[in-house]
Amino acid sequence: MKFDKQAIRDVLTVAKRLDVKGVLSAYEGNISVLKDGLVYITPSGKNKAFLTEKDIAILDMNGNQVGGRYPASSEYKLHLHAYQVRPDVFGVVHAHPGYLTAFALCGKPVECDAYPEILAVYNKIEVAAYGRPGTDDIYAGVAPILEKENIFLLENHGAVTVGSTVFEAMNLIETAESSARIVALANQIGTPKYLPQEELNDLYAIHEKRMGR
Repeated sequence: MKFDKQAIRDVLTVAKRLDVKGVLSAYEGNISVLKDGLVYITPSGKNKAFLTEKDIAILDMNGNQVGGRYPASSEYKLHLHAYQVRPDVFGVVHAHPGYLTAFALCGKPVECDAYPEILAVYNKIEVAAYGRPGTDDIYAGVAPILEKENIFLLENHGAVTVGSTVFEAMNLIETAESSARIVALANQIGTPKYLPQEELNDLYAIHEKRMGR
């Protein structure tokens, strides 16, 4: 079977960047690309900073591993589910960045009517109900959010982003972590100054347009 070298390289590029940015830790998080019916995904239990092309696991859409020298991430079912729910998605990032994960542990969405960037890009980052990692339960409550948004939190777990490319998913989780940090800090400092309703409505409309609705 012939595998796509560029898909493998894209997974490695994103893995190494997110490691440098502190979005991924040594053993947590996973990245995948869907190309020509195959899913190229980071392996289980390996430090993302030191992965090589031979380390990337390759699965068919039924979850059968057809390439790579290490087993696929234990969260591969979450990635397969995302590709099945959203035919426009070709890249998925799941990670446990500090601020986003803190919101997830508290079961709180990331939202702030004082911050235009959150309103225009995400509206708010919703929380999917808890499901045990590595099992089918992890994605049981994901579809209703995933059908309408490109980012969500997994309660008591972490964050997931999707995109038409894995680089879109990468950019989204980087900016979302920054936004979550700003919201957390603002709430520690005081009460954010909320925007007027007319401005909120315009920002909601920008978000709807970004999502193609």
